[in-house]
Amino acid sequence: MGGHQMRRKVSQLLMLAGLLIAALPLTAQHVNMDFNDKINFSKYRTYYWQKIDMPDDIWKERAREAIDAALASKGWMRVDADGDVALVAMGATQTKTELETFYDGMGGWGWYGWGGGVATTVPVQHTEGTLIVDMFDAESKQLIWRASATDSVGKDPEHNVKKLNKAVEKMFKKFPPQPGDKKRS
Repeated sequence: MGGHQMRRKVSQLLMLAGLLIAALPLTAQHVNMDFNDKINFSKYRTYYWQKIDMPDDIWKERAREAIDAALASKGWMRVDADGDVALVAMGATQTKTELETFYDGMGGWGWYGWGGGVATTVPVQHTEGTLIVDMFDAESKQLIWRASATDSVGKDPEHNVKKLNKAVEKMFKKFPPQPGDKKRS
């Protein structure tokens, strides 16, 4: 294999590696949580669903089941009405396009390959899903807790369900907040 062919192969491999590395941040799940630090959460034990708004009924049920399981594991009980806390969950997806530029680092002028190399910019599209869960004190109607999770969404429903469950698990990991807890974001 000649020098030109070798440089071309190395250039292609570097570009492929760059594409794979660029896709890594798209898979990172971001979870934020905030709460009213003046509220003593130990007084709450029951909740009811006020509203759940998801892209379709299948995801509506999946989100409800994941959140119900997380709250049940914390000792909270779901009731049909008149609970201590009203729950609202909203989910949405959005297609995003980002421009990624890759440099092959290989020059192309003359016998020794001197030069600046080649840069390639490509549009990369991905779908991002966001889930927001709000808790309101049922009596005062005040927002007491909010969590949100954002992650890339693929075409494989099983993988997306795993991401949903992981997001809900992260949201409720340190729930309920204890006096003196710091807000997370």
